[in-house]
Amino acid sequence: MKIMKFGGSSVGSPEALESVISIISGQTSKKRPVVVVSAFRGVTDQLFEISKLASEGNLIYRGILEEIEQRHFTTIRSLLPAKDQSEVFTSFKLTMNELEDVLQGVSLTRELTVKTLDFIVGFGERFSAIILTGCLKSRGMASEYTDTRPLIKTDENFGAARVLVAPTYQNIKLHLAKHSGKIVVATGFISSTENNESTTLGRGGSDYTASLFGAALSAEVIEIWTDVDGLMTADPRKVKRAFPVVNASYEEAMELSHFGAKVIYPPTIQPAFKSGIPIVIKNTFKPELPGTMIKNDTVGQPGFIRGMSSIDDAALITIKGSGMIGVSGVASRIFSALAKGNINVILITQSSSEHTVTLAVLPHQASIAKETIEIEFAEEFDTGAIDEIKLERDLSIIAVVGDNMRQIPGIAGRVFNALGRNGINIVAIAQGSSERNISFVVDRENEKKAMNTLHDAFFLAGVKSVNLFLVGVGLIGGALLDLLAEQAASLYDEYLIDINLKGVGNSSKMVFDEESIVLTNWKESLEKSASDMDLDVFVEQMKQMNLPNSIFIDCTASSDIQRVYKEILSKSISIVTPNKKANSSSQEFFNDLERTASHHNCAFRYETNVGAGLPLIGTMHELVSTGDHVERIEGVLSGTLSYIFNNFDGSKPFSEIVKKAREKGYTEPDPREDLNGQDVGRKLLILARVAGYELEFDDVEIQNLVPEPARNADGIDDFFEKLKNHDPDFEMMRVDAEMEGKKLCYIARFEGGKPFVALEKIDSKHPFYNLSGSDNIIALYTRHYNEHPMVIQGPGAGASVTVGGIIADILRVTNTKALSNAGL
Repeated sequence: MKIMKFGGSSVGSPEALESVISIISGQTSKKRPVVVVSAFRGVTDQLFEISKLASEGNLIYRGILEEIEQRHFTTIRSLLPAKDQSEVFTSFKLTMNELEDVLQGVSLTRELTVKTLDFIVGFGERFSAIILTGCLKSRGMASEYTDTRPLIKTDENFGAARVLVAPTYQNIKLHLAKHSGKIVVATGFISSTENNESTTLGRGGSDYTASLFGAALSAEVIEIWTDVDGLMTADPRKVKRAFPVVNASYEEAMELSHFGAKVIYPPTIQPAFKSGIPIVIKNTFKPELPGTMIKNDTVGQPGFIRGMSSIDDAALITIKGSGMIGVSGVASRIFSALAKGNINVILITQSSSEHTVTLAVLPHQASIAKETIEIEFAEEFDTGAIDEIKLERDLSIIAVVGDNMRQIPGIAGRVFNALGRNGINIVAIAQGSSERNISFVVDRENEKKAMNTLHDAFFLAGVKSVNLFLVGVGLIGGALLDLLAEQAASLYDEYLIDINLKGVGNSSKMVFDEESIVLTNWKESLEKSASDMDLDVFVEQMKQMNLPNSIFIDCTASSDIQRVYKEILSKSISIVTPNKKANSSSQEFFNDLERTASHHNCAFRYETNVGAGLPLIGTMHELVSTGDHVERIEGVLSGTLSYIFNNFDGSKPFSEIVKKAREKGYTEPDPREDLNGQDVGRKLLILARVAGYELEFDDVEIQNLVPEPARNADGIDDFFEKLKNHDPDFEMMRVDAEMEGKKLCYIARFEGGKPFVALEKIDSKHPFYNLSGSDNIIALYTRHYNEHPMVIQGPGAGASVTVGGIIADILRVTNTKALSNAGL
């Protein structure tokens, strides 16, 4: 025999009920199934609401009651032919009249006892069972409406009654024996005392009803039909990538359901577990899917973790005091006192020193729990044996569950390392001796972020998600997004990196999307946005989204953006930027950014500050971190000036070469910004700082190549006219160098602790002599590379190479987190 339970979402509309009827009619077993039904979706909540309104004398309850009645009438008319409606309408109306009478009594007396409330809120299941029974009969399936109150017997704990198992099982067996050959349609959730007073089994108790029927009848399987594809790896409302678990053990399912997995009700599993009956979770609207099989064991199932669940709102109470150390009975007194107050403890942890005991409770019980403990230990407070009882709110409890975690070293390390890399602080930790469950407490605002971080780390087979927030969509930023759109598929297929653009802004507008901005449509999304760009608002929105593996990308040339860098890093959001303004500002600020990134387990990447996409800064970091010492730096750090002097061979005047460089896009719109050497000086300063030296920009001596009269020229045309007047001066310098067998080269040099930038004459033995085009070249003289320097050469300017360098930094950040999450 099979037990089939259909939840509120499965019977929430005429269309949903048609699916239920189709599923039931498709059963091929000779033995008719027992069908357990919940109330229509939302009806139980409405019954609680009208009970309260009636007890207050508020006649609004009548309007809600009318809505409930009409909703059920509409369903009857939709599903049954006219000839079959009368009997169902009569049964329904008689039951509705019963409900109206009791509500009228509550309204008149202004009294609502827990006993009466249990009676009222159970009507939803009775309504749905009447209608489903009528529908099955109408389609030629012999069916029997069954009010389970006479069958399931409980104690008098109204609202969450405890089942009296022996008489319940006996009643169920006798009832089924009388109606063999029929589909028994049973009401979920409701039961009664031995005095036949209506009780309920707690919210979600329809699952429990199904499990009781299954255990009593030694069913082959219990099917729980709902609106999801099975027991999920995580709550899909919190983790978009969650997917169904094919198999789970009873213990795993109980652990997950205790910590908030809403697909099944926690007590459901116990009767099935004791009887060894498999439970299958199926989707009413996708019956072809396999769902989840919950059974005795899952030997041979892959993966360490079966799933994650959470309690999204909890409070933590910590009892602290040196007087508890070595004193027996403290824990017993705490939990005995709480038990007397009917306060449920959902997590417990105690330090090995016995100095503190921490426990978690539901928020609505937090204040009374704290008061209860204070009363119990009043004498210890007076003597100072207990120092403090602290209450913390706005917390969430997350449980990571899996049978395969047992005796596998390093699982807890991977969990906490992944959380730490994303800046998620753990408030408390608990792990049972079974090693099946690792539970921990985090700030409520970090619940979703923590769940997604762990889901990526354990369930996505190495997929590394990265969430990007980009400011600046000019030449570099726009090219970056276009290239990411082009390469997104290959990054996923080849490197298992999933790129998600969550926010983007330019100088006038900004746009965010938690579901991700389509990379191929970012321009359109930005143009349609009604949000004006505000840097502070942009950062605040990014922080509120609180996504794991977030990266802020600054593709502007603005000096204003750097003011929010520290705030961003302090939220464990990594930064990738080609903007060199922050790193060339004060040494104190540079150090502060590096410290902040390190302290909050995130990355501050700026490879493209110098040399565009050349692997320069990363290489220097590696040299320093492995114990080498950079003693001297020489470099041509400007692609513009490299092009100018590599082409200044006497065939054209100096001003003409500068003009041609501008026409090719090598220079800034105003070439003076290249020729004055300030940009090269900033790059040299950054390299010296990466090498471990502490310097300020004012320490850099810079030769300005813009002739004095041209520095204050009125506009570009005037600048070139004045520069032309100095062509003879530049030609004279070139000829002097040529006569010595040398050539001119604008070199950034750090030597003896001093940085300077100047136009130099170099001979053919110099590493830079054969430089061509607009290439950059850097020579690093270190303790290990002394006689022959490490030379790095290649294009040092241009959108394509810079964008390549930015993507490389994004991948470094992502892979660092991925390796950390994997415990490597």
